Amino acid sequence: LAGMPHIDLPAIIQIVGYPGLFTAVFLESGVPFGFFFPGASMLFTAGLLASQGFFNIWILAPLLFTAALLGDNTGYWIGRKWGVRLFLRPDSKFFRHEYLRRAKDFYDRNGSRTVFLARFVPIVRTFAPIVAGIVNMPYRTFVMYNVLGALVWAAGVTTAGYYAGTKFPFVEDYLTYIILGIIF
Repeated sequence: LAGMPHIDLPAIIQIVGYPGLFTAVFLESGVPFGFFFPGASMLFTAGLLASQGFFNIWILAPLLFTAALLGDNTGYWIGRKWGVRLFLRPDSKFFRHEYLRRAKDFYDRNGSRTVFLARFVPIVRTFAPIVAGIVNMPYRTFVMYNVLGALVWAAGVTTAGYYAGTKFPFVEDYLTYIILGIIF
């Protein structure tokens, strides 16, 4: 892939270890400035590294599941706490109350699917729980789909990387292409 800057994701993941992975998944899952973390590609690579003995999958998968769960909950509560202020603001060039009404209608109809599916869409995964909080999505519904999404995304993608690494030892040779596939 000529012309692309080389980022050695496996090396970075090994350096940051469990604390760095936990922090990255937590931030990306619902803290507004966490949208730039690599997400699913990082999870898959961490699972692959676990298959090579760099991490223990029985620690890694539950840890990343917990980080995703807590990150989404944090985003929800950020939205609940500070989102109310948006309703008090007057309309401006970039903000209209109509946008909030449309978001509320959308979450009323599709909130559960949105919380679950947003896990698999970069950037959207960071802001979906915040919007859920802003529009007062019922917390019980949010939590149910947050748990399901965190399980499938964080633990599932990590475990998929681990499984690929144990069953197909040559998969590391194609990691760049796998990561690009995950991104797209």
